[in-house]
Order: sequence, then structure tokens, then C-alpha cells
Amino acid sequence: PESVKRPRSVEPMIGADISFLPEIEACNKYFTDQGVKKDPIDLLKIHGFNYIRLRIFHNPKTEKGYSPKSGFCDLAHTVQMAKRVKAAGLKLLLDFHYSDYWADPGKQYKPAAWEGHTFEQMCDDLYKYTREVMQALQAQGALPDMVQIGNEINHGMVWPEGSVQHLDSLAQLLIAGSSAVLSVSPDVRLLLHVALGGQNHESVFFIEQMAHRKVPFDAIGLSYYPKWHGTLDDLRDNLSDLERRFDRDLIVVEYSQEKEAVHRITFGLPGGHGKGTCIWEPLNTWEALFDQDGNATPWLGMYDNWAKMYLNGKK
Repeated sequence: PESVKRPRSVEPMIGADISFLPEIEACNKYFTDQGVKKDPIDLLKIHGFNYIRLRIFHNPKTEKGYSPKSGFCDLAHTVQMAKRVKAAGLKLLLDFHYSDYWADPGKQYKPAAWEGHTFEQMCDDLYKYTREVMQALQAQGALPDMVQIGNEINHGMVWPEGSVQHLDSLAQLLIAGSSAVLSVSPDVRLLLHVALGGQNHESVFFIEQMAHRKVPFDAIGLSYYPKWHGTLDDLRDNLSDLERRFDRDLIVVEYSQEKEAVHRITFGLPGGHGKGTCIWEPLNTWEALFDQDGNATPWLGMYDNWAKMYLNGKK
């Protein structure tokens, strides 16, 4: 149902994907800032973060799933985390992987429960599952403010049917997921996420194909890791071109390195559509905001300045 005209603008975001947190806490690790022990969600908020991103796997407890014993990043864990995020007064971006395992450009394996289903059944599976997740969050007062249907989907999702080789089928799956989200909460913003920070031609091709097939999305999300996604100039040029072509808000929804430049480039886009950043797993991964003992690193304090520069007073 398209009861809401799209695209809609999104609020400025300085976000963090901290989906590992329940696993870290299960190892009895904790976090401190200047010697004071605090919930890391509160620490991020104190330093200017206004959004948390959480990934959800379909059934990570399966034998080949992400977390066969504990089921981390399943619906139950995601609901508990979403409640914490909302209790802290932060906004929530929900990242559907539509897999029992990590989904990214190199692997988009369908959930085991959907194996052997016809394409029509799979569209129905995806719709019902997405709606069930949204309703479970709604029941706990923890609805997401933004949802991405699929993770880094420039090569498609729910392979092989939803591969980028089958653009019509991929679009149908995206429309099914989007419709399910909007059926529960028409105000939720929809994000289309590609792992193409500096790859302009591939970005334009993919987004044009989805827009042409009437896939609803409010904002474009890109991953930017220099090892895979080009130089900072490539990132800036791609974001500027996408802004001009599609008139949609843009978020660098995964990054770790080049923190200062990623903020400057994204929030500095000429058309005003650069709306935010979301650092990937900053509690313990790559250029983390905390060291191995859980103590805040100087990186954390830098977000105070970026929040002042890019969030405060911006609507």
C-alpha cells in the first residue's frame, strides 16, 4: 500500500550499528568512558549519536546459521535491543538480511525455511516474515524509524531468484518487503542499501533499475570501506551524482575508517541531501571507539564535534 507519498525526507543521522552488543555482554565485557562504567548505548548518545542500526537474521539458530547455539540477531534478541534503543531515546534503523547468515554482495543465501518454495511463495514468505517482525516490535513500543529491505543488495538478495541477474524478481521481493513494513507503519522511512561507496556507474545502474520498477525508497544508503569502495574523491563524486540524479536523501550507512572525511563529504553535499552516517560495529571492530578492555578511545570524543556541526539545529 502506498498510502504515503515517496520519497520522504529523513532526519539527519549520526548512527552506529552495534548488533554485536548482546554477544559482547554475554562474555561479561563492559564499557567505560573516563573510568566510569556505562551502558554503551548511553555512551554513544552522550557523545552525539542519535541513531542505532540493528541487523536481523531470519533463523540464525539453524545449523548453517549465524549463531547456531544462541541465536544472536534473531527476532527475540532484536526486540530486546530495540527496546533498549528506544528507552535511551534514540532512533532505530532495522537492517533485514533475509538470510540465516550474513548477507552482503558475495553471499545472499535464502533462509533454510524458504528452500524449495516457488517464487510466488517466497514473495509471500518475505512479506509475512517482515510483517511479523514489524508487529513484534510494534507490540513492544519499539518500531524502527527506518528500515532497509536487504543488506548491501547491489548483487541482489534471496539468491538465486532475487539475484541482480533477475531484476524483475528482485524488485518484486523488495516491493513485498516494503509493503509489509508500510502495512504496519506507513511513516517508516525506507532505505535502499548498496555496497558501492565510490562505484558510480554500478550505483546509478542499480538505483535506476529499481526506481524504474517502482520499488519504493526514501533514502539511498551506501557502504564505504576504502579497501573495496574507492577513494574519498570517488565517494564524494558518487554521492554528488546520486543526489543530482535521484533527488533522494543519502546516508553512508556503513563505514569505519576516514571518519572525519566521511562526515564532511556526506553532510556537505551541494544539494542538502547528505543526511548522515552510520559507523559499523564501533564497540569492537576496526577503528573502534573502545579498546579491547572496553575503555573509550579518543575517537569517541570526536563525535561530540560532529554532532554539534551536523546535527544540532538541522532538521
